[in-house]
Parts: sequence; C-alpha cells; structure tokens
Amino acid sequence: MQFLSSSELAEISPEVLDLRDAYLSAGIVTPKSKDDATHVALATIAQCEIIVSWNFKHIVHFQKIPKYNAVNVLHGYRTINIHSPSEVISYDPP
Repeated sequence: MQFLSSSELAEISPEVLDLRDAYLSAGIVTPKSKDDATHVALATIAQCEIIVSWNFKHIVHFQKIPKYNAVNVLHGYRTINIHSPSEVISYDPP
C-alpha cells in the first residue's frame, strides 16, 4: 500500500492486445506464452523505460529482445530496454 500513491496502473487495451498478437505472429513466443508477450506489449504501450524480469525463457532472452524491439518499431512504437535484476541493481555499498 505504501507504493500505491506513486504507482501507475496500466490497462490491457485493444492496442496492447494487437501488439501482443504481432509478437505471436512474428514467432517470438508461442500462444502458450501469450501472457509474457502481453507483459512486453503492456510495458511498451505504457512507455516504460525498462522491463526488469527473471523470465529468461520468454522475456530476458538475448535472441528475443531484438525481435520484440523490431516488432515495436514496425508498429510505430519505441524500443524498450529489457534486463535482468542483476543487470540493474548495484550490490556495492555507496
């Protein structure tokens, strides 16, 4: 609850579903993984700067990230940065 006031909720719109379907049509993921494609589409449409995920099979995958971004550009959206938590969190003391 402490973060609710600084959070933004994103809704799954027809635009999100269209972009998700474009990822599926491009073969980035199979329909079995449509929730993962929806996650990337929702973050893209919401204009998030970055997705941070532990999902190395369908999201944080070196062969899939350029494909997600290629579909984004083909559909008039900007690219999105996709990284694992270990790439964006510093464990070194200040």
